[in-house]
This record gives sequence, C-alpha cells and structure tokens, in this order.
Amino acid sequence: MAQQPVGLTAYGGYIPRLRLQRKSVVQANAWVAPNFLGKGKGERSMANWDEDAVTMAVEAARDLLGPEDDRSHVDALFFGSTTMPFKDRLNSGIVSAALTLDENVRAVDVASTQRAGTSALLQALSAVKAGEAKHALVLASDHRKTKAVTAQELDFGDGAAALSVGTENVIATYLGGASLTVDFVDHFRGDTEEFDYNWEERWIRDEGFAKIIPRAVKAALENSGVSAEEIRHFVLPCSFGMKFVQQLAKRSGIDPDAARDTLAANCGETGAAHSLVMLIHTLQTEAKPGDKVLALQFGGGCDALVFEVTDKLASQAGKRGIVGSLKDRMEETNYMKFLTFNGLIEWEKGMRAEQDKKTALTTLYRNEDMLMGLVGGRCRETGVVQFPRSRISVNPNNHTVDTQEPYKFAEKKAKILSWSADFLSFSMNPPNHYGMVVFDEGGRIMMDFTDVETGTVDSGMEVKLVFRIKEFDDKRGFRRYFWKAVPIASSAAKTQPGQAAE
Repeated sequence: MAQQPVGLTAYGGYIPRLRLQRKSVVQANAWVAPNFLGKGKGERSMANWDEDAVTMAVEAARDLLGPEDDRSHVDALFFGSTTMPFKDRLNSGIVSAALTLDENVRAVDVASTQRAGTSALLQALSAVKAGEAKHALVLASDHRKTKAVTAQELDFGDGAAALSVGTENVIATYLGGASLTVDFVDHFRGDTEEFDYNWEERWIRDEGFAKIIPRAVKAALENSGVSAEEIRHFVLPCSFGMKFVQQLAKRSGIDPDAARDTLAANCGETGAAHSLVMLIHTLQTEAKPGDKVLALQFGGGCDALVFEVTDKLASQAGKRGIVGSLKDRMEETNYMKFLTFNGLIEWEKGMRAEQDKKTALTTLYRNEDMLMGLVGGRCRETGVVQFPRSRISVNPNNHTVDTQEPYKFAEKKAKILSWSADFLSFSMNPPNHYGMVVFDEGGRIMMDFTDVETGTVDSGMEVKLVFRIKEFDDKRGFRRYFWKAVPIASSAAKTQPGQAAE
C-alpha cells in the first residue's frame, strides 16, 4: 500500500497591528546617525507592550485552527523561536494551554537559530511521515530586541506563522529538502547578553548567503527530484534587498522572477518565523495548483524545503493569514513608545506600579484551564454559562450544585457592556481601558482592553478576545498571561453612542 503524501494542510498568520514608521525612527536619530536617513522608507511591524513570541504564536494558531472548540485532533506541537520568554519552562506548553489542546499532545520547543521555524517544520514533517503524529501544528514566532540606533531596529519586524502538517486534505505536498549545518556566525547572543552582536554585512552577504544558500538549494532539488527550472516561487528571507535575492535564485539556476516579496517595506524580517511568514504570504497571493515552491531559511547553515501546491489550496481562501494581518494596520509614529514597549529606556512608572506581582504557581496550576484557556462553566441542567466556573451556578432562579461542565469563551462572540478609560491606575499604554464584556451566548467577564485607540471605544462595540501578557514580575523574571478584549472598530456604527449591549 502506497504511503499517503505528507504536506501542509492549513495555514494561519499573525502580524501585530502597530506599524512603526521608519521615518520617525531615522528622524529621531538623525543627530547621531545621519547615515540612516536613506533607510527611512516604509514601516515595520511592532508588537504591543503585552505581546511576545508566545502570544503571537497563539494568535497565528487560532487563525489556522478556527473557532471550533474541539482541537483534540492536534497530537503534536512544534514551536520555533529565538525569543522564547522563558529559558527554562516549556514555552510550547503555554501555547498548548492557551489553545486548550489535549494534555497528551507532544510539545517541543525549537530555539537558538534563525532556522528554528523551518527546523520545527522539518521535525513535524518527519514525525507525520514516520507515523509518530497524525496532525502536527507548527508555530514560529519572534519578537527580537535590538539596541537603539541600529540597522536591525529598522530591518526587523514582529510576527508569527502557523502551519499544520498531515496526510489529509494536503494543500502543499512536501517533495523533499535539505539541511546544511555550517557554524557560520553572522550574529550571536551570549547567555548573559540582552542583545545580539552582529558581524559585518559584506562578510555575511558574500561569504554566508552567497556561498551557503546555493549549496542548500542544490541538495534540496536533488533530494526532491525537482529541477531548478520547475521552481515557480523562491522564498528566502534576506535583508540585503530583492536584487540580491534574485541573484541568488539565478545563481542556483532558478528564474530570478521566482523570487518572492521579502515583506521588507511593510513588515520587516520576523526572525525565525519569516520563511514561514513569506511562504504563507506566497500561498495566499501567487501560488497556484501545480506550482513548486522552494522555501529557505539561513542561519547556522540553511534549511531548504520543496513543496508542490495542490488544488486543495482553495480551502484556505477564507483565512486571515499574513495578507489579512498586513491589511489590519495602525500607523505608529511615536518612537519613544517603541523604545518603552521594548524596555529600551528606564522610566518612572509611579507608585501605583510598585505592588508585588508574585504569581502563586500552585493557583496557576490548579486553575490553568480558566487562566490560560479562558474556560468557564456551563450548567448541564439549565444551560446557564458563567466565568469563572464554580460549584454553585449563578442562575438566580436555580442555584444548582456541581452541575457545571467546561465551557470555552475564547472564540465566542461578545460585546462591550460598559467601559472606562483610567489615567489613575498604572498602564504601559495609558489610559488603561477596561470594562464589562458580555457574550452573545451568555456570560460576562470584566476584562482589560488592548490595541485600543483613545476615543474610539463605546458600549455595544463587538470585541475579539486575544491572549496577552497581563503583568510582568520583574523581580523574579516571570510574566503572567490572560485574555483581553480588542474592540472591533467596524462594529461602532452598529450601535448608538452610549448604547449598552443586551
């Protein structure tokens, strides 16, 4: 019996809404770095203060998985990043909890290289091919921190990608690939360092990319049985410009026109996620059934993967993906805000920020589904839903006892009942917006709001729930996660000002 082809079965993506205008960065630093004035075009994605590699990975995964409550089919999770928020904690375990995956899921962190995303994908492909997993979820996400007044500050961006790997309804069949391991140090970050140390650009370009990538391409094409002339899409993250990417394609025997958009102008390079971000963008915009795609990622050598697009690609047409994320943008011109959100300046937070935020790990463990997965309760007898889940139902007419079953709120539709914008309480991005959120199917939760434009919030607006950082415990290096509400601006016209949701 012939083995079923293994490949990609779905995709999802997430690019933060904020877009830092490069012009604002170069203008602020013109006094010390006038040579950067020529790099002031376009914009880069910018994570909000409450976003990190984990939260962005969760959002990309939610885009892929959709709103269905049952996610038991996911039996493996591979998470690639160079900016894991925890050095010694299973970061993919946090993602798994937020997505309410089954505890039997195989969860793996892949780190320490820009190839972390493609390496995670290769591990997933191998696991499915070997029968060790049936439906593997691959996530790649990076939120890289740079020193101010560096080229990386302008070239980088924040974002995440999600791909599922399986044998059913394959949208892109995996034909083969190659991994070259070369200890070529273009940059590094020591164990005690906060920032990367970057080597000279010409050396990286001429000795690294120009020599290593063609060898990886040749090996991948040989292993997949595909000729260079058959490649229609050449996907390579590269900060040296599109002309250089086209030169590398040509040097490998591939049509230069096959080189795909690096998204430098409107996103920036999203680190370990970027090859997968570009791959998803290509699948959404230019790929057609029968096309062969070569996806590469440089770093400590090079990963190269060859796919063939199938007619199942049309099944993903409704996904937000990378294209939808790029369209949902908010210009940010405040360079000081960018520095603050990334912890690059020390500022006076005031007395209200001084309370000890130690997290009781026992409480976190006992209430993991509630705190991480936003799981409340539904009474089996009356159908009344509530958050948090408790032994006694909140139904005023029937206080049933021990009748509640788990009920997931994260993907449910909700509106703002009441809200406040508070300058008195501490906020990383004042004013502090919060309010009562009511759900269409019942239940209400007092929640913080995020990704909010001052003056645009109103009662009755629809909201989307997102997994974000709640608080930082700077004393112990811990961070607390919870869910927040993002008001949907397009829903404002559906209600009258001040009108509360029913």
